[in-house]
Amino acid sequence: MSPYRLEHYFREARATVKDLPEGFRFHDFRHYFASLLTAQGLDVKVVQKSLRHSSAKTTLDTYGRMWPDKEESARAAVAKVLGERLNSRSEQRA
Repeated sequence: MSPYRLEHYFREARATVKDLPEGFRFHDFRHYFASLLTAQGLDVKVVQKSLRHSSAKTTLDTYGRMWPDKEESARAAVAKVLGERLNSRSEQRA
């Protein structure tokens, strides 16, 4: 199906959907799909492949703001490992 034809059918369908935002485009479904994938915590490479982007950079440049902040998770992971090592050393000395 040509992009023109798809857009034509989408416009017809859009007119029948109640409370759809003004100017909602077919391409907005792509952004919605990307947001669903990132909300589920999927890796950028999985999202890149699903959206058929040529590189992860394209995906991150477009959707990077959607990924949750992982800095706190990284800090917690490091603290856990260091805490376990400290405990292990304390037990070895005892």
